[in-house]
Amino acid sequence: MTSVDMHSHYYGGLVDDLRLRTARPFVSSDAQGRPVLNAMTASTVMTAGYVDLPARLAFMDQAGIDTQLLTFPGALGLDVMPVAEVGQAIRDFNDHLAAICRASSGRFIGLAGLPLADLAQASNELRRARHELGLLGAILPGNFFLSIAKAEELRPVFAAANDVKALLLIHPGLAPGEAPPESYDDTSVYRASALQLQASLSHMGLTLLFGKLLDDYPDVTVQLVNLGGTLPFIIERLEAIALSRPPHEPFPREKLRRLYYDFASLGPRALETAVRVIGADRIMLGTDYPIFAPGDVLETITAAQISAEERDRVRSGTARALLTRLNGG
Repeated sequence: MTSVDMHSHYYGGLVDDLRLRTARPFVSSDAQGRPVLNAMTASTVMTAGYVDLPARLAFMDQAGIDTQLLTFPGALGLDVMPVAEVGQAIRDFNDHLAAICRASSGRFIGLAGLPLADLAQASNELRRARHELGLLGAILPGNFFLSIAKAEELRPVFAAANDVKALLLIHPGLAPGEAPPESYDDTSVYRASALQLQASLSHMGLTLLFGKLLDDYPDVTVQLVNLGGTLPFIIERLEAIALSRPPHEPFPREKLRRLYYDFASLGPRALETAVRVIGADRIMLGTDYPIFAPGDVLETITAAQISAEERDRVRSGTARALLTRLNGG
């Protein structure tokens, strides 16, 4: 069966620039000569999949993935730094990614990075990425969406995305001027990378549901990663609160279907819940490769108690329908 991975990241085309930096994010080498990615809050030895396309293709073939969406690694925070410092590196990455996608015979599709410290330049780069480079759209850092007021700052980018009918992927990441979060005193890897991250994604989803950006820019397609955080799992509590407290109006559950979601790094029980709450025609496979490299990523779909039709949609059908629309079909 065919499958489409709609959540992965690519670091090639950026590593040389990161090696020139001395402050996070930067790339160094450990005692064994291995490259180490020093991101905002952690340092990780980079496996081959970060930059090596044959290694990535081998993973895809082993996992049964036909097509993979590669994105600029937005969680690094590079895209919100001063444009004079990072603008050229972002443009060079986008050029590099576009060349990879064009030469891949359909195995790779891509999302650009944007220099978001200058929204006019970010909007121009999005138009260039879509029209000149053939990329599908761009990745945006999620901290812009922790409140409706903050998300409003992105109107120029959404206007550009609307003009070129782009896909915008909302992924955890800093907004301009923000400092990296402090580590928790204990079990920080779980609190920060799971509990806090999933809760923050729910705030991002709520901003999109109750803000005006989706209404005002209907030709923008928005994907929220990791099943939209905890939203599918607390929907009934949200509905109970909406009716029991002012303004005593029903929670707009149906608006969840205005977004697309991937289930990267989540399992079959989470997928079952999201399919029942949102619908399989809005949910797509995601691996978060190379951050996560599960041995059999499709096992989540196989183990989920959903119908055969829903499995086909999640595995590839939803993504292929979306890609056909984005490509003008």
